[in-house]
Amino acid sequence: MPRSNARAPALRRLRKKAERLAYRVAWFGVRWQWRIFQPVTLGVRILLVRDGEVLLVRHTYRSGWFLPGGGLKRRERLADAARREAREEAGATIGALTFVGLYASFHGKSDHVALFAATDFEVTGEHDEEIAQVDWFPIEALPADVAPGTRARIREYQSQSGPFTDDW
Repeated sequence: MPRSNARAPALRRLRKKAERLAYRVAWFGVRWQWRIFQPVTLGVRILLVRDGEVLLVRHTYRSGWFLPGGGLKRRERLADAARREAREEAGATIGALTFVGLYASFHGKSDHVALFAATDFEVTGEHDEEIAQVDWFPIEALPADVAPGTRARIREYQSQSGPFTDDW
């Protein structure tokens, strides 16, 4: 009996690595499925800003920091999707939303992203398993590995001259 207890932490670490590998494989598989069967997609991202800081997420299946967000579900409104993704990926319950812009990305598929911002929200810290880390960063001192599109959207938001329509 004590022998199996000693192995428990190692087994948990191994299970966690296997889960991350499974998410990574699924992510690449879904990307190829999209390229073949859904050449046009629509998603949302959300800027959660408070006291000069922005909330960013790190996924288990890809490197870098991103704004919380994801694809729309069938019969879902853009604002509802932004609220759902903020809740799932960052544990945030959103009050008022502001539309920032609509963007396009044509890297293998036609991907369109609606960007929203919120300053009225509560964060519980609970998030889906696909998120490895949630953290706050000063808008003026973003981490070096923030995704280029995320960095550009934050800078545009700061300029307050939107709404924007551009490439992600």
